[in-house]
Amino acid sequence: MGPRPHAPQTDELHRPRLDEQLKMSHPLVRLANLMNWDEIERSFGAHFASSRGRPALSPRLVAGLLYLQHANDASDEAAVATWLENPYWQYFCGETYLQTELPIDPSSLTRWRKRIGEEGVEVLLAVTIEAARAAGLIKKSSLDKIIVDTTVMPKAIAHPTDSRLLEKSRQHLVKLADEYQLQLRQNYNRQAPRMAAQIGRYAHARQFKRMRKTLKALRIRVARVYREVTRKLAQLPEQAQTKAKNLLHRVGRILTQQSRDKCKLYALHAPEVECIAKGKARTPYEFGVKVSIATTLKEGLVVGC
Repeated sequence: MGPRPHAPQTDELHRPRLDEQLKMSHPLVRLANLMNWDEIERSFGAHFASSRGRPALSPRLVAGLLYLQHANDASDEAAVATWLENPYWQYFCGETYLQTELPIDPSSLTRWRKRIGEEGVEVLLAVTIEAARAAGLIKKSSLDKIIVDTTVMPKAIAHPTDSRLLEKSRQHLVKLADEYQLQLRQNYNRQAPRMAAQIGRYAHARQFKRMRKTLKALRIRVARVYREVTRKLAQLPEQAQTKAKNLLHRVGRILTQQSRDKCKLYALHAPEVECIAKGKARTPYEFGVKVSIATTLKEGLVVGC
């Protein structure tokens, strides 16, 4: 169910409002008054097609937390915890009175990011630009010339070793089979993790012959699970077949790719990750994606990403 429409709260007798206690010249208070929250609520509310169930969270709360999380380079857990301790954060997110309980579970931010997608991020960026223009930080002529630069956005993935990728692939296949009650002859839940750990030990001890032998055995076992799930793909519901095909396609790439192949798969959950060489002394290779950022020439305000 979509979020409820925002309605102003009435005054309470024994509770002072936040705008009566806070310094109204604070940057977050000024920014909150400049933001077009109605546009954010309209855009985010369009992602909820059903009218049944529990109402969704307030779009202003989620959008405010996403803004503050990005500005302070905080994790989901840290952003929610800081919101509870900082009254300026609460005012920015639309609260009228001081709250003493967590607003949402940190995992809700992840689900909201997936729901709004790229379109929602563009709405947030557009609202930010309009707020900057309303505050007089940029002029209309500042948008005539912009600076475009590229950088690397590292992804939060583990170092992509073959043993770890194979073990993750097997785990996802077994989880898929358990979710839809597919009977596997063997899932290697006990044997495969031991082999993956042993491969790391052999590599650390520079016993590469044993390492390659164990890695080959692990690849054979993952391929067995892969082929069995492929054979039983028709037993899945139609809605689950698309999800299973995407997973099987990625696992197939991991099973067949070689060390010197181009366009390798470095993360099962993030196929867009690339190995990028930036020439840095400390980190010669970074695992992430290339990002292009457009900023204004004078003010340095991001107008496109």
